[in-house]
Amino acid sequence: MRVIRLLMLAALSFTLLNAQADEEVASKRLSELLGQAQTISARFSQLTLDASGTQLQETAGQLALKRPGMFRWHTDQPMEQLLVSNGEKVWLYDPDLEQVTIQTLDQRLTHTPALLLSGDVSQIRENFEIDYKEGGSVVDFILKPKAKDSLFDSLRLSFRNRVLNDMQLIDSIGQRTNILFLNVKMNEPVDDGQFTFDIPEGADVIQE
Repeated sequence: MRVIRLLMLAALSFTLLNAQADEEVASKRLSELLGQAQTISARFSQLTLDASGTQLQETAGQLALKRPGMFRWHTDQPMEQLLVSNGEKVWLYDPDLEQVTIQTLDQRLTHTPALLLSGDVSQIRENFEIDYKEGGSVVDFILKPKAKDSLFDSLRLSFRNRVLNDMQLIDSIGQRTNILFLNVKMNEPVDDGQFTFDIPEGADVIQE
């Protein structure tokens, strides 16, 4: 019995070591692909489905990011919203409601998909369990947040020919958000003015 227990422990240890090694490889590969771009600008198309596959919402817009932590995500009308980060604060502006929400860029916010793309790539493995698969020109990464209060249960991030192509988020009730990135430009000059926000006159301000 002692020999069997030792063999079982050895097999379990080997499995855990393999899993850790695989995750380290995945983390390095993702860090490499994200880290190659200090700036990104692109159009995006976003589709949200419920757990049964019924379409809930379809939007489009423009994004720009600059490492570390600077981000601008502008959703077009008729459901216009603007998310801006300067690396220290995050502004969420809803023109229809004439409302601005301001938050400090803390650890929890770095778990959001938008800010994940512009964040510190060295912290990815610290915050997520990572798996990946590679086939031809496509690399898919599956990220699962380690924090229990994350805004999503899993995130798939895909690259085609080393360029960001799409992502899919799945939340705790099975709702899926698919985001396709179009006309992606990397490492081109991006105006820092895009990452600041002036509160419109008359807007309600919520400070969190």
